[in-house]
Amino acid sequence: MSSLHDRIIAFNKDLLPHKVQLKYECMAENVFRFYRGTCHLFYQDLSAAPPLPKSPITWICGDLHLENFGSYKADNRLVYFDLNDFDEAILAPAGWELVRMITSIFIAFESLEIEEIKAMNMAQQFLRNYSATLVKGKAIGIDPRTAKGIVCAFLTAVERRRQKDLLRKRTVPKKKKLALSLEHEKQFEVEKPLRKQLVKHMDEWISTSSDGPYNYKVLDVIFRLAGTGSVGVKRYLFLLKSLNTKNKYLLVDMKEAMPSSLQPYVTIKQPKWTSEAERVIDVQQRMQNVLPALQGTTQFNGDAYTLQEMQPTEDKINFELIKDAYRDIYQVIDDMALLTASAQLRSGGRQGSAVIDELIAYGENTDWHEAILNYALKYAKQVKKDYKEFVAGYKKGKYKLDEK
Repeated sequence: MSSLHDRIIAFNKDLLPHKVQLKYECMAENVFRFYRGTCHLFYQDLSAAPPLPKSPITWICGDLHLENFGSYKADNRLVYFDLNDFDEAILAPAGWELVRMITSIFIAFESLEIEEIKAMNMAQQFLRNYSATLVKGKAIGIDPRTAKGIVCAFLTAVERRRQKDLLRKRTVPKKKKLALSLEHEKQFEVEKPLRKQLVKHMDEWISTSSDGPYNYKVLDVIFRLAGTGSVGVKRYLFLLKSLNTKNKYLLVDMKEAMPSSLQPYVTIKQPKWTSEAERVIDVQQRMQNVLPALQGTTQFNGDAYTLQEMQPTEDKINFELIKDAYRDIYQVIDDMALLTASAQLRSGGRQGSAVIDELIAYGENTDWHEAILNYALKYAKQVKKDYKEFVAGYKKGKYKLDEK
């Protein structure tokens, strides 16, 4: 197998070169961010390892970890807590999703200086509640009305946030109008020719797409950074203004959709999507409980993009704040397990995925739990080793952009 350096460079070679430098900077911050930015390494290594116990074929988000659960406002205007990142989504063994998630628990909890025994307890609890939810055979959603404990408090707090608060953080007054702020650390100016093309494209999408917001026009657009694994893809943030309602605005994220990093390692036949963006959105719509408020796809300059409203309610559980509250962490992990199983039940029977009876049977037989835990525990150690090697190379300049 190629060196760690060569594998990372090869995977990121088609991304925007200068933005990839920011991705490497993020990955060097801590081992959990490194894990988030190297999903491709995880599945490459998994494909070369002795196979995990057989599991049903399901729709998976592909990159399940502690920070890929969060809140969002749905099209019914309620706030939900659910899986929220489907860039890597694909049809694959259910066990792949689980081992990716369990590994993230071991890595994140060590970064938070939570005892290893507690991390193992949480990993075991995740698998227990995942299986128990499958056995019930019924998908469940979590909103402020049904949430418990810290998740309830979390959703209640984010539900109170308003669009004006988000606009205040992301925009500035400019010539009696609003404009997207370039002072924000994750927002960058777009060159004028590209800016003109983007504005024209978005205005056309709004006027012609059934997914677009009604009677809005583009005021501004910038380049946006977000996440870790997706840093380096083309991503833009649009500020839209209503033509009907005074002082009403929308922020819309337009993100380039890349092939799933799991694709090279999956032998299961996949549907024929018209684009990578269609894959991402279609699987999201199958797995999530209720759809986000605004969502769509588009093609711009030959590339496929997903479109989604940026909301004041989007947020993730900050484990740093609750790392000393064992009961709160327990509730969050319990809910994440329930949501993972529910997403697979909800999308069951679609284009080759296991039907609910198969998922129930998988949940009833828990003999596979130990193999998942053992692999995840072992692989967490490999990630820490890879991270140390990456940081050493990063400090020596091995990942710097070759300007020649």
